[in-house]
Amino acid sequence: MNENNRLEKLTNYFLINVFFLILFGVIMVFSASYMYATENMGSSYFFLVKQLIFIALGLTIALVFSKFKILYLYKQAYKINAFFGLLVTLTLVPGLSVVIKGSKRWLNLGFMNLQPGEFLKYTLMLAAIRYFENFNHYSPKQRVIYLSGLVYPLGIFVLQPDFGTFFISSLIIGFIAFLSSFPRKYFYSVLVMGMIAAFGILISAPYRVKRLLTFLDPWKDPRGSGFQVIQSFLAFANGSFFGQGLGNSNEKLFYLPEAYNDFIFSVVGEELGFIGVLITALMFVSLIFIGFKMAITLKSRVGSIMVATIIFTIGFQAFMNMGVVLGVLPTKGLNLPFISYGGSSMVANLAALGLVFACLKIQPSDAKNIKNKGKQSPLGALKSVFN
Repeated sequence: MNENNRLEKLTNYFLINVFFLILFGVIMVFSASYMYATENMGSSYFFLVKQLIFIALGLTIALVFSKFKILYLYKQAYKINAFFGLLVTLTLVPGLSVVIKGSKRWLNLGFMNLQPGEFLKYTLMLAAIRYFENFNHYSPKQRVIYLSGLVYPLGIFVLQPDFGTFFISSLIIGFIAFLSSFPRKYFYSVLVMGMIAAFGILISAPYRVKRLLTFLDPWKDPRGSGFQVIQSFLAFANGSFFGQGLGNSNEKLFYLPEAYNDFIFSVVGEELGFIGVLITALMFVSLIFIGFKMAITLKSRVGSIMVATIIFTIGFQAFMNMGVVLGVLPTKGLNLPFISYGGSSMVANLAALGLVFACLKIQPSDAKNIKNKGKQSPLGALKSVFN
């Protein structure tokens, strides 16, 4: 099959996959929120309408981004990342930030609370690709200066605190370093030091240690830090194999906190049962498989890494959320991409998909301009699996 035809076919499958994920998310957001919205917002459609607005905004931005020249974004990566780094820093400024449950992750824009960290994940991606692809051409001073642009936002995430976004962003940087021409001797050294630092940050705050212990045994504090996980367990138990039926969840009736957001997967399990859980997981597996196939089909090295990283980010966050809700991972405050309610997440993820389609349109001349002269294949490990 011609490579262009193959890529076009994969793109169509990808679009269908994303469409069903978003559609399923809209249905589940309404199902999980209508009772809460009726009691607290005066309209059962409150969260549904806002979610549809977020989707429309995200699709508009995605369409605009799909027309961008990746070469331009690649050259401006450090400036773009610095701008969003500034926005994340503003969340620490009293009067500008919105504090929710002790975390300073949002800026009040009036019509919505913006969470800059959701966007910074992808600007870090742009900066990390440029940094690691050009690492061998930088002087020692340049390496330190540009590296600070990658490390600085991670420090802000710790101060907010937002350990979930810190963890995802750190993995994004590591994933890109692995796929790029970054020297292996540095990669493994930084990997070990990063793991040690992450562990130190994890145990440095008492609440994080408590959260970890709760994950190991939520019944030690069933009315406190273990409450959410236990209610999630009950939701899945109630759902059994076929579920109680769409709209018939009991846990969303003010028992399960964040039922339409971080823990929406619990509502899926209760209302649609194991079948719904399996279908949801398979939709994300399909998204990852098709996305990686698209990535390895591209001739542009930078485009391949970018597409693979965006798919990795969305897929990994999805399965982290599922792991938290199922009680196999500590609670991290990460939502389920395209399905959970949330403006910043929806807009950022759809905008990232716009970048995916921009990568698909890279012309041979552009690919030559941004191609690193190092290793021939940036996705050798993925090609061995997905080819």
